[in-house]
Amino acid sequence: MAGLLLSSSDSGRRANGYAILHLNLFRKEPLVAAIGDIVRFESVGMRYRLGVEVLHDISFSLAAGSFHFLTGPSGAGKSSLMRLMYLAHRPSCGSISVFGRDVSTVPRVELAALRRRIGVVFQDFRLLDHLTALDNVALPLRIAGAKEGQIRDHVAELLRWVGLEEQSDAKPTTLSGGEQQRVAIARAVISRPQILLADEPTGNVDGEIAIRLMYLLEELNKIGTTVVVATHNEALLERFSHPRIRIENGALIEHGHETAFDPDAATI
Repeated sequence: MAGLLLSSSDSGRRANGYAILHLNLFRKEPLVAAIGDIVRFESVGMRYRLGVEVLHDISFSLAAGSFHFLTGPSGAGKSSLMRLMYLAHRPSCGSISVFGRDVSTVPRVELAALRRRIGVVFQDFRLLDHLTALDNVALPLRIAGAKEGQIRDHVAELLRWVGLEEQSDAKPTTLSGGEQQRVAIARAVISRPQILLADEPTGNVDGEIAIRLMYLLEELNKIGTTVVVATHNEALLERFSHPRIRIENGALIEHGHETAFDPDAATI
């Protein structure tokens, strides 16, 4: 495991035995958080083409800069809820607003711009096999037109944090499932998205790496990113005390609330 990248000002900070850092990538002004809700579902239902209802009468809101766990048994509808939040599908009924926009009224040509403000960690990783780990992580920054020197610095820092410094030139097909998952997480956070949706991000890694990855997501949250983590991992749920959204049989049965992000209180 590569050592943690610590600045002199951070070297004394510890949490449960793990060194905590502020990645240079995140040493910028906090994201300007929207006032109020960044995501809102109102009486949302979702059916697939065969008519099977996978979500029904879902209503909740996420304050900008909040951190939630999305929980529930397998097949409950968590992944379908995630797809609605990252605008891969539109609801069969009800309304969804993201960034204050009613997604049913957003022209399809504008959806791509909205999606670029959302980072997603997929269960199946969706890495590009012809690119190295470094280039997969760098892709969002290159699409955004960032300078190559800055891209290299930020990607190297993130790969070191997730323990893949020595695999930066490896292609995805040569990496284990857990290593591919860490590359996917690094790619999702590299552009400091306003919303980060992670579907079982620790499902293929051991306990120590899972905790490190959770700290990474919390660092992102500290600068204003709204984070939603879908997980079955009870140990993580107990260790990290974020409110929960619980889905069972396509219905919302629990929605814990967290206050909105306050940029004046952020520690950078």
